Amino acid sequence: MLSPGSGNTVIKSKLISRRMFLITAAKAVVMVGLVGRLISLQINQATKYKSLSDKNRFREWKLAPERGVIKDFFDKELASNEPLYQVHLIPENTKDLNNLFVRLKAILNITDTRVSYLRRIIKKQKPWEPVIVSENLDWADFSRLNLFLHELEGVEPIVSVARTYPDNSSAHVLGYVSQISAKDLQTKKYLQDQAVPGMAVGKTGLERKLDEKIIGQVGYQRYEVNAFGKRIREIKIDGGQVGESFKTTLDYEVQKYANELLKDKAAAVCVMDVYNGDIVSMVSSPTFKPNAFVHGLDKKYWNSLIKDGKKPLTNKALSGLYPPGSTIKTLVALSALENGIVRPLDTFRCTGKIELYGEKFHCWEKKGHGIVNLRKGIQRSCDVYFYEIARKLGVDRLSETAKKFGLGKRVLKDFAEERSGVVPNTKWKKKFIGQNWYLGETLHSGIGQGYFQSTPIQMCLMTAQIANGGFEIKPRILTNEKNNNLRDYLKFKNENPNQPLPADLLVANFDLNPLFKNQENINLIKDAMFSSSNEPGGTSYRHRMENPKYTFAGKTGSSQIKRFTEAQREAEVKQDDLDYKDRDHALFVAFAPYKNPQYAISVVVEHGGSGGKAAAPIAQKVIKKVLERHDLRQRVNQLTGEPV
Repeated sequence: MLSPGSGNTVIKSKLISRRMFLITAAKAVVMVGLVGRLISLQINQATKYKSLSDKNRFREWKLAPERGVIKDFFDKELASNEPLYQVHLIPENTKDLNNLFVRLKAILNITDTRVSYLRRIIKKQKPWEPVIVSENLDWADFSRLNLFLHELEGVEPIVSVARTYPDNSSAHVLGYVSQISAKDLQTKKYLQDQAVPGMAVGKTGLERKLDEKIIGQVGYQRYEVNAFGKRIREIKIDGGQVGESFKTTLDYEVQKYANELLKDKAAAVCVMDVYNGDIVSMVSSPTFKPNAFVHGLDKKYWNSLIKDGKKPLTNKALSGLYPPGSTIKTLVALSALENGIVRPLDTFRCTGKIELYGEKFHCWEKKGHGIVNLRKGIQRSCDVYFYEIARKLGVDRLSETAKKFGLGKRVLKDFAEERSGVVPNTKWKKKFIGQNWYLGETLHSGIGQGYFQSTPIQMCLMTAQIANGGFEIKPRILTNEKNNNLRDYLKFKNENPNQPLPADLLVANFDLNPLFKNQENINLIKDAMFSSSNEPGGTSYRHRMENPKYTFAGKTGSSQIKRFTEAQREAEVKQDDLDYKDRDHALFVAFAPYKNPQYAISVVVEHGGSGGKAAAPIAQKVIKKVLERHDLRQRVNQLTGEPV
């Protein structure tokens, strides 16, 4: 018989045993789980965690790549690179950030504003990401920093490269580079893996057009850190890949010369090879300092640029829109000849004006030019003659000819800033203005006014295609772009009219596209342009060059800003009497030499008044400079195997 309480003891013993079993079993399960986990970590996931460990132990520092060089036709560097001395800071590697900034201010003369900016950047970034303390130190400051480097925890002196330009003459063509923006990262996929603090990318011009190829590939500096994130040793440096270099068709000497001639004028100059479309010069004035954009633009300088009424940031050669004025008369005459509207010897009497439905249309010559035929009409730029031609021709046929010769469309399509202009016709007005066309507007179009809008590069192309005999050419500014063999083709055909083309002229990339029906019509226009520049009474006669080597054939023009009132006409008010902003734009186009055309030129001087007075003298000097360097250019072509 059990004593009282013995039953309770047995029950308690069983409960304890059961609990011990459960605890032991739980321990066993936990131990099995731990062992399994250890096996998994050591065997199955070893690679994964080793990688994570390495990421904590090893760090990479991206190095900005070196941009490729942009050269002129003669291998003169237009955009190159120079050493850039920087100071970077890795916040996690410094114990006392406040003290560090005090030391840096004393050594490098860093301002309080800069320090405040750096503190904001540090808060936004991860502690191991580098921050640029100073981007563009001179050698003296960089050397002084290195003397105190042992006192500056977390500070890294970096020798990089920065864009540099020899001068400002080609600023609008080359464009400029500046630091990567958030917008750049969003819109340019090739930058998403390339971004490096302080790295510059192309913003305008060729720098923008070529950016993806010219930017290069980032490099890496790999190093090991301790448990506190401090750099222990450098493991490897990968310098990255230098960007692709490019050669342009530009002539630096002509660029610089043209820029000096334009000085502070609001103006543009374009020069083009009439056979292969090579752009020898493209200058816009006033210019700007592309070097000023590389390291962060000074606010004062930026404000001076955007407030300047002459618009120094605008590439006037590509995006400046101007009525072509009387320069269009060459195409009006050609279109009339091609369409059988007029014959060379047909005449009109110019009395100084004509009337149409009660509206007066004046000639620039108040007294009139008397009896005028096609040659004299171009020579003296008689407005009345071209009013009459335009009335018979109609705006639609004029529009067709103008478009054939390059007006109304982008010439260098890869330049984002280029504008297409306007070649008006009846359909255009109905579509964009919602009105019918009026005959009076045709008369205005006949002298290049009204709705007509063109760029200097378009006017240059128009003139080049007249000069080469009326054949289409495709302008280029990079030598690695498609070129044609028109010069050699025409030379062979003229010298061997009945013989088949040799094999070297039968190239796949050459398309012979004549823009005319009758060769004689082109010759008539060229002869009339010659008389305009080289015979008494011509509108650019006083700027002629008698040396056959430099003799040019040209056409003056003016883009009207404000129409003269009848009172002003009676008072014989001149352009120089008007306020600057009310004066006409001065235009001039030409090709040279006359007997053996090689180059075409266009000059626009905003508010210059008369084309013969303001634009022609500039063209004269630039043409001479270009032709003086022609033989040298041809020798380079021969050496490189380009068509000459």
